[in-house]
Amino acid sequence: MYQDPVDRPESDKEWKLIEKVVGNINSEQRRARRWGIFFKLMTFAYLFIALAIFAPSDLGTQDLGVDGRFTAMVEVKGVIAAGEEASADLIVTGLRNAFDAEGVQAVILRINSPGGSPVQSGYVYDEIVRLRGLNPSIPVYAVISDLGASGAYYIAAAADEIYADKASLVGSIGVVGSGFGFVGAMEKLGVERRQFTAGEHKGFLDPFTPLNKEEKSFWEGVLATTHKQFIEQVRKGRGDRLADDAKLFSGLIWTGEQALSLGLIDGLGSSSYVARELVGAEKIVDFTPQPTPFEALVGRLGASMGKSLATAFGVSDSPISLK
Repeated sequence: MYQDPVDRPESDKEWKLIEKVVGNINSEQRRARRWGIFFKLMTFAYLFIALAIFAPSDLGTQDLGVDGRFTAMVEVKGVIAAGEEASADLIVTGLRNAFDAEGVQAVILRINSPGGSPVQSGYVYDEIVRLRGLNPSIPVYAVISDLGASGAYYIAAAADEIYADKASLVGSIGVVGSGFGFVGAMEKLGVERRQFTAGEHKGFLDPFTPLNKEEKSFWEGVLATTHKQFIEQVRKGRGDRLADDAKLFSGLIWTGEQALSLGLIDGLGSSSYVARELVGAEKIVDFTPQPTPFEALVGRLGASMGKSLATAFGVSDSPISLK
């Protein structure tokens, strides 16, 4: 006969009492865990709500508490693209707030960017021209720190004057549209591409189909047109300050010292130098719109992986870049 390894108490009443006590202990433990989870969630929710409500979402719209004369600054940092730190929406917002501020003597665009979308760069260029027209007494200076290339230089060309360090990298007035071709790899792997389109050339940028000579010629024409627009805007902004050198628009990039001799910039100096020596208002106030800590955290968590993969595979919002 089977013998229970655990000796039962002699009294069923005692056994039931033990079962009840053990059951109550387990219930209390489960209840404590549930309340612990609840309070942790409430704490996190409180912190996120507090960050969203009390943290500033736009530095340019705050009461900066600036008295007297000052130089306003708006940063153009990183890749110029929609949804990025250097998107046209954010840059234009900062510029408008800077021009509207009481006591502003000049506006500095502090640039450290490899370029990006020609559309976003064009938006900013046009807005600078518009704001300069409405406020002729407030000059705009572009100051390039480490890098002011391609779309970033496009923006800088709209300023009254451009300054950089002697070792800054300036220029790269060209257009690129790049991607990958995986046709050979698919053939080796035995993968068949099935794509259905309406329109003879609808899939002409598809990396999994062979390159068509006619479509290649068409795409090069699109890039050439965009390059021509870029050159026209630079010439319009810089005028006869540009040297008569065909290499200026070849996509090459120069040091600040070389850029000065080519007429791409007007002088060597930092933002502090411009504010102190040229504007005469040494105090610099940053009008660059800033995300709240909550927005920054959500943006990093939600987009960092996707952006990394998109960059790795050459995929972006715009197939054409001023880089």
